[in-house]
Amino acid sequence: MKFKDYYEVLGVARSATIDEIKKAYRKLAHQYHPDVSKDPAGEAKFKEVGEAYATLKDAEKRAAYDELGRHPAGEEFKPPPNWAGNQGGQEYSFDETDFADLFAGFTKGRQSSQQQSRNRPIPGQDYELATNITLEDAYAGITVDLNFIVPEHDQQGQIKRVPHNIKARIPKGVANGQKMLLRGKGGKGFHDGPDGNLYLNISFSPHKLFRVVDHDLFIDLPLTPWEAALGATVEVPTLAGAVHLKVPAGTNSGQKLRISKRGMPKNNLADKPEHGDLFAVTQIVSPPILSEKERELLQALALSSTFNPRTHFN
Repeated sequence: MKFKDYYEVLGVARSATIDEIKKAYRKLAHQYHPDVSKDPAGEAKFKEVGEAYATLKDAEKRAAYDELGRHPAGEEFKPPPNWAGNQGGQEYSFDETDFADLFAGFTKGRQSSQQQSRNRPIPGQDYELATNITLEDAYAGITVDLNFIVPEHDQQGQIKRVPHNIKARIPKGVANGQKMLLRGKGGKGFHDGPDGNLYLNISFSPHKLFRVVDHDLFIDLPLTPWEAALGATVEVPTLAGAVHLKVPAGTNSGQKLRISKRGMPKNNLADKPEHGDLFAVTQIVSPPILSEKERELLQALALSSTFNPRTHFN
């Protein structure tokens, strides 16, 4: 058989922690996933990455692998005579054995036979899927239809591309960029192995009015010069319906006026979830065209006013 350097396959050091191994595996599995990779050898690399991870994530298998020592990848290799005995005392023939089969059957310190390793339960693959929702959907919660295709083993052990169609409930108050676990919704297990999990990466579509920062919302609020100078009560849209906001006299452009608890829900598991705030950012807008009366009033104001916003220039 040919030696495989599983650490090299995952691109990690031999001293790597299980978290480092898991992180490297997820990155490479996504990179070489048949639905993502354009590499002609992507599917083979995807299988090789999965094979390496299956060995190194298991403490017993990893210890047995490390005991084999370091060898160049692809070098013709045969474990030392006493290696199989160290793994449980059973006789084991290495003739016509694939390197992956060497570790596939390790369970609770015993080396399975080649046939047993082929029939052992194999957990289904975990997958990640991106979904885009609107702010309104995130505010109220939504059920989405997910349609995706993943490679799975059939009963003969052959890899097939299988369509999955599931519904997922996204609770209100989900955060932009949040990863949601759908347990058992990933790849199908083989030989009665448990099904894998699906991780849903949630992102928000850009909104025509609102911007999101954590659980707070921001909206630009246009004001006329006289509304800003004299003060006014104006209507402001929110995700739960319009509200009236009091604009204080002497408001400047760029000020943030807070509307309490009109942002995104926070603790979505509570009966009465808390909310972030909505901030109206004032923008003073002059009318593009003035009526004759408006022009006369503004000219009168300009002649009588002593206000100079540029005194700091002096």
